[in-house]
Amino acid sequence: MRAGELDRRITLERVTTTWDEFNAPVEKWSTIATVWASKKDVRDGERMRADAVSSEISTRFRIRYSAAVEDLTPKDRVTYSGRVYDIFSVKEIGSREGIEITASARND
Repeated sequence: MRAGELDRRITLERVTTTWDEFNAPVEKWSTIATVWASKKDVRDGERMRADAVSSEISTRFRIRYSAAVEDLTPKDRVTYSGRVYDIFSVKEIGSREGIEITASARND
């Protein structure tokens, strides 16, 4: 993976559960890592839902492999340029060379 291809700064986040003063669970997104990535939009589309049009874009991010991101899963998410992407696929590239993340974001 060439450094010149990694031209976007993304944040990887994981939901954590804490407890409030009433002992009720509170979910919060915490940063796993902020890394350089390449970004490629692979699909977009629109659909009607409850008389409203919503659009969705699927994107592939590629990042370098590191110990901080080796346990990334579809339960985590990506934030980039003010948009939140839900991860639905995480694949290792080569022999721990990189990680390919396929994610989607909605434009509602």
